[in-house]
Amino acid sequence: MKVVFRVDSSTKIGAGHVMRCLTLADELKRQKHQVIFTCREFDGSLISHIQKNYLVCILPSNKKKHLYSNHSDCLVELQRVDAEQTIKKMPKNTDMLIVDSYSLGKEWHKQLRPFTNTIVVIDDLADKSFDCDILLNQNLGSDKEMYQNKVPKKCKLILGSEYALIRPEFLKYRSKSLFKRKSTREVKNILVSMGGSDNENITYKILQKLDGNFNIVVVLGAISVHKEMIEKYAVGKTIKVVFDVDNMAQLMFDADLSIGAGGATSWERCCLGLPTLMYITADNQKNVAKNLNKSGAVKIVRNLKSDLTEISSNFNLWINMSNQATKVCDGMGGLRFLEILERSVK
Repeated sequence: MKVVFRVDSSTKIGAGHVMRCLTLADELKRQKHQVIFTCREFDGSLISHIQKNYLVCILPSNKKKHLYSNHSDCLVELQRVDAEQTIKKMPKNTDMLIVDSYSLGKEWHKQLRPFTNTIVVIDDLADKSFDCDILLNQNLGSDKEMYQNKVPKKCKLILGSEYALIRPEFLKYRSKSLFKRKSTREVKNILVSMGGSDNENITYKILQKLDGNFNIVVVLGAISVHKEMIEKYAVGKTIKVVFDVDNMAQLMFDADLSIGAGGATSWERCCLGLPTLMYITADNQKNVAKNLNKSGAVKIVRNLKSDLTEISSNFNLWINMSNQATKVCDGMGGLRFLEILERSVK
């Protein structure tokens, strides 16, 4: 089948929407489906990254209007205009349209209805109405009540972290990672990953609170405006700074503890049983962090130094966090969701 993704990324929106769509796109491609992306051109977008493997139909940016920091307002154009521009880029005979955007809702979907057989929405917030055939919310704790009266009665709701879209390399690392956790006896290696752009420079604040007793790896995107500051701070310390990595599974495998945000990487860390001290860096992360904290897989940071001391000195807490994390996500979500998509068009 011919599948079109409508998804955006930028320094404000982040990379998470695109990265999970790429995970699903790769699974579709492996099954010989044709995949095309449609993306708006924003500052810091990942269009060039997507183009390494897929055709991208680019929607124009509007330099006269600024990009809002609020996710729900992040599209430069109104939904109506965005729909019209998307329709012009849509290839004929599109079987499935997969939409991953906090800015596009029911009215946008209705405009696209005549141009595809199936509309799929990937959502996290349940903050608007949708006109779709399938809706995926991959977050722990998501349930049907969240979407009551917000989707058509025939819409198939796919809910929960068992459907988390994470790259296949995490599944490949899962068994040996869980085996490694069983023999871990201390927190020595820490992975700091606050998202590709980390606009608030939380990474720098974290590093200032860590001492030389730990081996620290910092992951940043090359688009980060704070990268030079972080690199300069790391000189002469047990801190390694890496950019735009393609071996995140390996880095998580090597780490004993992660300090990170509550975004899409949450499911990757859980897949590998990696305990996390979590920062909430955006409103859309609050429910994810709350549910992961409740499960025991993560600890929301209150005071980093005391939280780190607690987990280092009470290793039973570390063991419990690792065990709970492994139950959240097993790395098979992409394959499960692909099977549902393929069944829907047969």
